[in-house]
Amino acid sequence: MRGGRLADAYSMYKRASTKDQFTDYEDRQENIGSPENGVWKEIGNPSWKRPLPHILVAIISSFLFGYHLGVVNDTLESMSLDLDFSGSSLAEGLVVSTCLGGALLGSIFSGWIADGVGRRRGFQLCSLPMIIGASMSAATSTLGLMLLGRLLVGIGMGLGPAVAALYVAEVSPAFVRGTYGSFTQIATCLGILGSLLIGIPAKDNVGWWRVCFWISTIPAALLAVLMEFCAESPHWLVKRGRIDLAEEELEKLMGAAHVKYAIAEMSKTDKGDEVDNVRFGELLYGRHFKVVFIGSALFALQQLSGINAVFYFSSTVFKKAGVPSDIANTCVGIVNLTGSIIAMILMDRLGRKVLLIGSFLGMAIATGFQVAAASSFVPSFAVLYLSVGGTLLCVLAFSLGAGPVPSLLLSEIFPGRIRAKAMALCMAAHWVINFLVGLLFLPMLEHLGPQIVYAIFSSFCLLAVAFVKKNVVETKGKTLQEIEFALLPSH
Repeated sequence: MRGGRLADAYSMYKRASTKDQFTDYEDRQENIGSPENGVWKEIGNPSWKRPLPHILVAIISSFLFGYHLGVVNDTLESMSLDLDFSGSSLAEGLVVSTCLGGALLGSIFSGWIADGVGRRRGFQLCSLPMIIGASMSAATSTLGLMLLGRLLVGIGMGLGPAVAALYVAEVSPAFVRGTYGSFTQIATCLGILGSLLIGIPAKDNVGWWRVCFWISTIPAALLAVLMEFCAESPHWLVKRGRIDLAEEELEKLMGAAHVKYAIAEMSKTDKGDEVDNVRFGELLYGRHFKVVFIGSALFALQQLSGINAVFYFSSTVFKKAGVPSDIANTCVGIVNLTGSIIAMILMDRLGRKVLLIGSFLGMAIATGFQVAAASSFVPSFAVLYLSVGGTLLCVLAFSLGAGPVPSLLLSEIFPGRIRAKAMALCMAAHWVINFLVGLLFLPMLEHLGPQIVYAIFSSFCLLAVAFVKKNVVETKGKTLQEIEFALLPSH
């Protein structure tokens, strides 16, 4: 009986919200709300504890993403000696960039894989190339097999973050979705820190780099095995018309009292079989263009903020201050992790939009410090403080919003029908911009100088602040269906 009342109540809410065809984007933001008939007061919020084990397993993929990003930092030198490519900057660059190329490939196909086989199988497919690729890299005696292994690992890296963002958004209760969404960034930071700490002996032990790659197969195997015991995304099951199984998974994730209401809510937007009819061109024009454009622009601005350049040059900045590179990398990693934990605490209190604006503004100030440090007007004793302070402030500001928010926000604002494929498109755009920034940064630094380059980064950060203010909708505390009803017209 209660289930019938909940479904009727939600139908009344949907008719009331879709009757009004939002005429401008700001009006649609103001109309995002929760049901007005006290449904949630009657049954209360779902338990935050139920989905937690499933999410902790899922973010192993994010840990692996961070680990493989950082694993070559301290091991590249000993690796080059062992595999006889020492002194070849081209070979060293390929060891790093091949992984990024694989990530682009993985991200392109992530949406179709996640929609085709489901989120759980998507995670398991993500772990497979990581196990094979890392094992190949660890056991190889040639550069060619090392590059092939890095390519396979990269494919897993491109697939994992996209599926993790989808899964966490779809299994988390609305009131803690921001907090749980921040777990992916925290896991990435822990992965980077873990790779740096494990890689420390590589400087004194030529063969230690192989151990670093072998170790990464353990969490990858755990992800594949433990995901077999996790719940599938109920949203994906409803799209597939498997309502009975969706109800079983919802009971695991939310409790029996919330199942009927959640199914009624999902059924309004997650139509069975429609997911297979999404064409690539549909994401680039028509009713979905605006949200896809916002998503792609957010990822582009994240990369154009210069964060990768700051990470890349952090060791150089600290070296000038007399700090060894391993300690410098650890300091940067701890600041990144600290900011991510703070973001987790604030995500469902302040909201996504506030964190994004504050983050990009902080990065604009931090890169401004770097501009000042590169100028001739600043006393020499102040240059060091501005450089080190600007680096740490930029990393902290990034981790508070620009790092964790975009992937979470996009998994929320994309309609269920296109969510996986739109995420794949935006992730692909992210990797393309990442590659271009990495390719052009050093030539620009050489020809333009650090002052102009960091001024460009600071300008992009300010542009991001204006873009977020104008285009980004606040989503904290809202269900995915409420957000979809508010952002898209009914036709």
